[in-house]
Amino acid sequence: MADPIEDEIQAEIKKHKILIYGKGTKAMPQCGFTRETMQFFDKYGYPYELIDALPNPAKREALTRMTNWPTLPKVFINGKFYGDTDILDPMEKKGEIEPLLKEAFKNG
Repeated sequence: MADPIEDEIQAEIKKHKILIYGKGTKAMPQCGFTRETMQFFDKYGYPYELIDALPNPAKREALTRMTNWPTLPKVFINGKFYGDTDILDPMEKKGEIEPLLKEAFKNG
């Protein structure tokens, strides 16, 4: 039987080219790592969505099961899970982020 929370997460991932599950909102991030991840994407100028997973423990648990990644934030780009800035920073240093984002947004 389908898990409605996982279905909701899949729909959110599909809807947003860049999606961050973090703590807080864009206007008021509630953790330094969420703020750091927002700043990471702000540099590139592409739109992203931040979904506050803090008030929803069932969603946090489902995300952990789906990604095998225990902490927030959790970043999805073009439907694929990329961890957080621990993964994204080295990718950026290797020049892998800009092409990834251009590919994600190439069709508008």
